[in-house]
Parts: sequence; C-alpha cells; structure tokens
Amino acid sequence: MAQSSNGRRGATSPAAVGTAVRTAGKTAGAADAVIGAAHHLPGVPALTARLAPARGRAVADVLRRPEAVLHRAKQLPTAAVMLREAMAPLLTGKVDDWRTEYAYTTGMQAFIYGFPYIYNARLRHDWVTRPSDQAVIPNAPVGHFWHAKSLVDATYRDGGCPNNDTLYSVAWVDLSREPVILSHPNMGNRYFTFELMAFTSDNFDYVGQRTTGKAAGHFAITGPGWKGRLPAGVKKTQPSPTPWILVLGRTLVDGPDDLPGVRALQQQYKLTPLSKWGKPRARVPQRRAVYAPPDPHQDPLGPWKSLNAMLAENPPPAHHALLLDQFARIGIGPRLDVEAQPEAVRRALIRAAAIGMPLLRQQFLSGDWATVINGWRYPPAEEGRFGDDFLRRAADQSLAGISANDPAEAVYLVNFDDASGRKLAPKSRYRLHLAGRELPPVDAFWSLTAYTEEDMNLIPNAARRFSVGDRAPGLRREPDGGLTIYLQPKSPGSASEPNWLPTSADRPWFVILRMYRPHRAVVQARWKCPGIVKVS
Repeated sequence: MAQSSNGRRGATSPAAVGTAVRTAGKTAGAADAVIGAAHHLPGVPALTARLAPARGRAVADVLRRPEAVLHRAKQLPTAAVMLREAMAPLLTGKVDDWRTEYAYTTGMQAFIYGFPYIYNARLRHDWVTRPSDQAVIPNAPVGHFWHAKSLVDATYRDGGCPNNDTLYSVAWVDLSREPVILSHPNMGNRYFTFELMAFTSDNFDYVGQRTTGKAAGHFAITGPGWKGRLPAGVKKTQPSPTPWILVLGRTLVDGPDDLPGVRALQQQYKLTPLSKWGKPRARVPQRRAVYAPPDPHQDPLGPWKSLNAMLAENPPPAHHALLLDQFARIGIGPRLDVEAQPEAVRRALIRAAAIGMPLLRQQFLSGDWATVINGWRYPPAEEGRFGDDFLRRAADQSLAGISANDPAEAVYLVNFDDASGRKLAPKSRYRLHLAGRELPPVDAFWSLTAYTEEDMNLIPNAARRFSVGDRAPGLRREPDGGLTIYLQPKSPGSASEPNWLPTSADRPWFVILRMYRPHRAVVQARWKCPGIVKVS
C-alpha cells in the first residue's frame, strides 16, 4: 500500500506534545500549546471539491486550513477545560468523567460516518442559494441544471483539481415527492456522462455513453421505495438510496471552437418532475429554500446540527440501526438536539469535529487507499461506492472531491513523485515517455494535467496550456505511435511545444492522468503507467 512523501512529513513531534502536556495546567497558555502542536500536522493543499464556490464556504475554509478549527476552539471559554480533559487521562491514567471520553470516542466515529452529510449540506446550500460567478461556479434552483459556459483555466482559483476537458452540468434534485426524468438529445460520438450521486457521496447509477448509449433518451431517477408506473419511452435508473441526490454531468469539449456545439447540447439537457411530464407548458418551480447549515465560525456545534438535520432528510439504511443507536446516546441522529446534551458531551463533540477533519485529510494524503506503481496512485475497485467503508467514503471520496467516478467510468492517477521516488520540484524539467504499447488504453480519451500542490489549481502560464492528451492539436508522435510529454516551466522549443505541459517554476506541483472509459487492465492496475523521469 502507498504512503506519499506528504504523509511522511506529517507526524506531530514528541516535543510539541510535551510542550502541551507541561502547560496543560496553565489556563492562559493551555490552548495555545495545543494549537502549536496542531501546526505540526501535515501542511497539505486544499482538497476542496471540483467547482466549489469561493464564497460562503465555511466547510471549504475548514478543508483548506483544519488548524483554523482548532484556533477557533482556542477562543472558546471552555478551551482550557477541553485541553485538560484531553490530556489528564494520559498523565494520570484515570478518567474524571467517563461521559466526556465516551462522547469523544463515539463522536469521532460519528464524524467519520457523517462527514458526507455535513459536507453536502453546505455544498447544496451554497450551490442553490449563494450568488456566484456562474460561468464556472454552480448556482441553480433545486431540480434545475447549472451549465458551465467555458472550460476551466487558470483564472479559476477555487481549487479542487478541475479538469480542462469537459463542461460540467450540475443539479441538486429532491426525489422525496416523486421521480424526476433526466432527458438528453442524441450525442453522436461525443463522450458524455451523468454521474448520479446519493447524499452519502456514493454513486448509484450512470446515464451516458458507456451505460445507456448515445441515442436521445429519457431516464427516470427514483427515490427510495418509490413504486409506480412510468410513461412510455421512459427508462428507469437504479433507485437512489437517499431522497436528495446530486447529478454531475460532463460533456467532452474538443477545444475552444467546439464550445458552441457543446452549449447547444447542454440547453437540451432537461430535468422534469414526473407530475409535469407530457405537459409542454408546465414550469418547474424555482425552489431555492434548502436547509441552511450553521456557520461553524459562530457555532462550533454547527457540524453536528447539520448532521442531525441531514440524517432526518436522508434516512440511513436499516442495517445502520445499531451504529445509529450508539450515536444517539450522545445526541447524534435524526431529529435529535445536540444542544440538549450535558456540557461535557458538547465539549467532547467540539473536540471530535476539530480532530476529525485533519484525520480525514491525513488519511487521504497518506496514500493508504491506493496501489502505487511508478509513483502513480491507482484507486481501489470500490472507489465511487465505498458504502459501509465509512472512513474511505469520507476521506477518499467525499473529502477528496465531493464524489468519485466508478473506475469503469474514469480512473484518475495522481502523482507527486518522479520515477526515483523524489518529489516533483519547481524549476526542474521532467519527461513522461509513453511508447506505442504503453499509451493509456481507453475507449474515450485521456489527458494529463498539472496543479499547484498548495491550492489544487491549474498552473498559470503564458502559453495558456493546461493539459496534454490524445486530443491535443499537433501532438508529435514517434514512429511506434508513442510520444514524450515535456513537464517543465519553460518551453522545450517550438518543435516540441505541442507535447509540452507547463509546470510551476516556484511552487510544488503534481499531476493527474485522467482516463475516461478505461480498459479493464487500467482498472485492475495491470496497465502500468511509466514513471516521470527528471532531466538532468
């Protein structure tokens, strides 16, 4: 299993912990000592969602800087008490209040279990209600598509490793009252997909080139337990396990000249409630009212209140009942009031949320979820549908990017290191050579994109080149059909520029190799991408 160089940097030093212990009894400095120790946690880049809004994103702030949660906790009047409760059992071997420790340990499990609910509550509210730059940031009423108008470039600075190959079409949909019918026109030979994600971040089905074909079609998306008859010509997808879902559409764009054609297709994507089907003049309501999560800057119990509300909106499956019974004992569950818990329990839950976020971040960046070959991280077969694997569902799926494609639809290989195992460095020059027999085996397309590590954004460059792939114009191939990609800040020369992917001259960076409709050899990690070689 993998461990990235990022993960190896991360352990809190014994000296930092010792400082916190020695100062635990000093009210004025106690919380500062904990914050000091927390700053020794891995300094890692943002793992915000693709296309995440720049404003109104308290959750995004937490993802970018989890230590900010601890800093806010320091400002609480109970900070010194929380520190003493955390440290005393280590120093004395005794537990003064069993409720505190039980609430903390159970709360950690509840946070891991509930993170997708907490995250999606904020994301849904922002994408439905917050004003935004609608060219690149989703904003649309419930049950309506938002369509990206242009490919993402380096002017987009909201993180999340956006792709430079497709236009997104995004919609939050409520299936609690009735099914909604997704319609699209004939797509010809163009790659397209609509990923259907439950509120838990797990995928439950796809509509698109791979699964349903290129012909125009109508597809009914149903909620849990729905039974009824569908109109003629409407096909049923797999039912959603939750009433609320996110539709993530992607439509391939072959360069700027292709944008008008893609926009014309997007305008034909429709979401129609079943009750309005066959009624050309019927209008879908412009609903903007959704649950508004408390701002964790103002209410440190806000994440738990959001979780309780979302569990009521999106009831978990019956086989989770035993786990939810444990959570209910500390006020976590549908229609429960966390404020009604004893003060010791509330303090423990604040601590659990503060520690839970960096825990999830470190788990993802450790690479333990991946199989590493030549520096490339291959995802597990379960990605996109981790289900009851709550840790990986939270860290490697929800936190890492809202959702994750099923490997059969797309595989993203992330790489922070060169072939010798050293970090990809600013200013340095690298090459990725793909012989004809080593080209990514796909049925759709592949592309390689570079990002700055700190903020997960595309790298600004004068040439405005942000990806290289099998569709790149003028790509220079070798006699065997292979090619060499040049990864460096400056041009490798006019003859090689079609194969050039600009990298950062002054900031750490990494790459993602995206493969859409990959062959089974990719999914099973039998196709081994060559390593990135540093040029001396």
